[in-house]
Amino acid sequence: MTYDLVIHHGTILTVNTANDIISDGLICIDKTRLARVEARQPGTPLPAARKTIDAGGGLILPGLVNTHTHLPMTLLRGLADDLPLDVWLNEYIFPTEGRCVNPEMVRTGARLAAAEMLLSGTTTCCDGYFHEDHVAGAISQTGLRAVLGQGVIDFPAPGVPDPSRNIQAAADFIDHWKNKAPLITPSVFCHSPYTCGPETLQAAKKLADDRNVLFQIHVAETRTEVAQSRAAQGDTPVAYLDRLGLLDRHTLLVHGVHLSKADMDILARSGAGLSHNPESNLKLGAGIAPVPALAARGITVGLGTDGCASNNDLDLFGEMDTAAKIHKGAGEDPTVMDARSVLRMATIDGARAIGLDALIGSLETGKQADVIILNTRRPHLVPLYHPASHIVYAARGSDVNDTIIAGQRRVADGRLTALDLDAIIDAARIFGRRIQPGPPDNPKEMA
Repeated sequence: MTYDLVIHHGTILTVNTANDIISDGLICIDKTRLARVEARQPGTPLPAARKTIDAGGGLILPGLVNTHTHLPMTLLRGLADDLPLDVWLNEYIFPTEGRCVNPEMVRTGARLAAAEMLLSGTTTCCDGYFHEDHVAGAISQTGLRAVLGQGVIDFPAPGVPDPSRNIQAAADFIDHWKNKAPLITPSVFCHSPYTCGPETLQAAKKLADDRNVLFQIHVAETRTEVAQSRAAQGDTPVAYLDRLGLLDRHTLLVHGVHLSKADMDILARSGAGLSHNPESNLKLGAGIAPVPALAARGITVGLGTDGCASNNDLDLFGEMDTAAKIHKGAGEDPTVMDARSVLRMATIDGARAIGLDALIGSLETGKQADVIILNTRRPHLVPLYHPASHIVYAARGSDVNDTIIAGQRRVADGRLTALDLDAIIDAARIFGRRIQPGPPDNPKEMA
């Protein structure tokens, strides 16, 4: 048999159930799928292939899965830093979005986000925003795999000026994109329990269930949100969503910073997954999600960056490093959130949280060929004793040499193969000047 692509001469981290590591690995790709993942036998020739990649002794691992993004917000990167979340959101982000978000903006920002993620080893993202039809159109041309959610909110929003049409707009988006592009999976994204009323929340979840797609929602991001929920609903946000019947294995909760033990028990019972966004949570002063306690209950936790307006980059390698360290410091326990567990959060657990673990997240025969290769001939990656620890604590997105999605090489030797990076950057800079200059040096001047 002649394979479409063969990868050799590298250490494979399969991230399978046994976390097998293959020191001299061989990967054979047939069309979009992994046909063989195994050790290369000494002295044997490489299988016949149309193309081969010599990994150069580097690390070969599943493509990373970013479980929470707002892709067009790359164009809001650094617009309003060092502010409390309520001020940041209500006084800067929402007004700017109302003024500037249009189809051209979301296409430009989505392309910039795709370039950033491809170059830093993310092969799948889970997104939620407005004008998501235009996000999907842009992303479908980049080769990135994505779960994309049309934003639902009970206020006039970009693309949906009449809030009474928010569910219909989401339905139209799903119906248009379901089965249209092989790498695009539509979804529903309700902004939060405090921006969507109970009727909207239940209608959005019913839509997601009827169409068999993921339901996404921000929840319990700040103490203020929890206090307001208790005052208005008599429950925590999680208990409130549970009472409305919104929590099951097809639900992705985002942030989950302020969760009670009862909340975590509800999540464990429901099967809902969580997207952990440590850098965004830290930057906005929201706090630290109780991820070790969630993991102890068997709750699926994936890793996400959030949008660039509250994180500033989409590099999941940096996110892994932060996720591992903050929980060690917060718990004063260096053994929690070990490197292997954090790597799984960024791969197979993230895939499971968004419902794609049967297709991606680990390197196993039959799965989609979403593979990245790290160049370990870098000063900060030498010597190499433990591959998973190296990936979490030492590697950077800039160390990614190759990014392969569904068998297609989207990054080769550190360069995009099918996207014009200079053109993407030029367009983003032009649009950035239309939005407004960056914030003043003194953040107090912005309050």
